[in-house]
Amino acid sequence: MHSTPENIQVLFEDNHLIIVNKRPGDIVQGDKTGDLPLSEVVKKYIAMKYQKPGEVFLGVVHRLDRPTSGIVVFARTSKALARMNALFSERETQKTYWAVVKNKPPREADTLIHFLKRNPKQNKSYAYSKEVPDSKKAILHYKIIKELTHYSALEIALETGRHHQIRSQLATINCPIKGDLKYGFDRSNEDGSIHLHARKLTFIHPVKKEEVVITAPPPKDVLWDAI
Repeated sequence: MHSTPENIQVLFEDNHLIIVNKRPGDIVQGDKTGDLPLSEVVKKYIAMKYQKPGEVFLGVVHRLDRPTSGIVVFARTSKALARMNALFSERETQKTYWAVVKNKPPREADTLIHFLKRNPKQNKSYAYSKEVPDSKKAILHYKIIKELTHYSALEIALETGRHHQIRSQLATINCPIKGDLKYGFDRSNEDGSIHLHARKLTFIHPVKKEEVVITAPPPKDVLWDAI
């Protein structure tokens, strides 16, 4: 079920930013698939809502992997885009994710530090315990928030934002995310999603300088509902 201008779930909206809850399967920016990206859906929503003639400005601040759900921030002005880009690159945002994983992690709560090396051909990142050429340091903190019958639900705080970081790091501790075939889960979810959700984002508003805290409800599904 992809987002459309009519069913889009807006979590926050003002003259500077629009923040939406991405459905699994939505693609944030256009790619070689040629599928309609979320950025274009949001532009259409703004054009319809505010009856804006001509081209709507919308800047993509960050991305989420296609099978992932949750918070995506777009900027409505070039000034907000530049400032939000700086917040994200300087790690001045707090990002919390939820994940449903196979196997119980070795500890109730832990910090994972790896060096990730991206393989662009496979569109995959490999995690190493020591630095290797062209690798980038990746840090996340997790805690178990709920034990489910066959799975564990984790809350993850990201310290760095690397390509496929959560997916790769959790797979390395033998806890692949449900549905994530690419990182070692044994079968895909029917809708092609994975059980990884960008749950919460905290940042200082680029113009108003006030703290903004956004929380996104996870998709409707038996496992998410159990959490």
